[in-house]
Amino acid sequence: MPEQTAKVVVITGASSGIGEATARRLAADGHRLFLGARRTDRLDRLVMEITAAGGTAASRRLDVTEAADVHDFVAAAKQRYGRVDVMVNNAGVMPLSPLESLRTEEWNGMIDVNIRGVLHGIAAALPVMRAQGGGHIVNIASVGAREVSPTAAVYCATKFAVRAISEGLRQESAGDVRVTLVSPGVTESELADGIADPAARAAMRAYRAVALPASAIADAVAYAISQPPYVDVNEIVVRPAASAQ
Repeated sequence: MPEQTAKVVVITGASSGIGEATARRLAADGHRLFLGARRTDRLDRLVMEITAAGGTAASRRLDVTEAADVHDFVAAAKQRYGRVDVMVNNAGVMPLSPLESLRTEEWNGMIDVNIRGVLHGIAAALPVMRAQGGGHIVNIASVGAREVSPTAAVYCATKFAVRAISEGLRQESAGDVRVTLVSPGVTESELADGIADPAARAAMRAYRAVALPASAIADAVAYAISQPPYVDVNEIVVRPAASAQ
């Protein structure tokens, strides 16, 4: 990819699943990456594999629930590469359970990661993008941003919030900062591993019988950020073809 079209892309939750697949796809496309997650061993291995394949990547430990940490993460990316063109707010958690289970700590955890984490990403990246005259924020939501299912009320609420935040940011951006919401259907990832409620875990196992590879979502992100500056891809919903969900 020519230097003038290669972008600096920062990705949260990059140690597995959609974040990892997106990093691999965008590195293969020639973009320069700055990757964040809490599991630094996985980040280090991913960066090594990308660079060994001829790509450009670096990483930093990141906890998206801490606003200062996200600010420092984006600042480190800018210091390393000189700018930040794309912010992919991907980090998310999904500990499903019926509301009557009263797993309030899990509810708060989803709010902290899935909503506050996205807001922290926007707050860190937006001033940098405004100062440099443009940028692109990509928020990873879910089909749960459009519909609600049993055991997923709080999770879906967080994704509805991400959809609302994305639309509000789009309306406020006046074209200089593009905004894309990517809503995956059932996708192969580790999200379901965090479900402690037995009934919800069993239901999710059946629900995920037909799932997309994470690379399909990475392809959607790559498409959105590859468009010319006058094209703003606002929302992409990606579902398995064999699934009605």
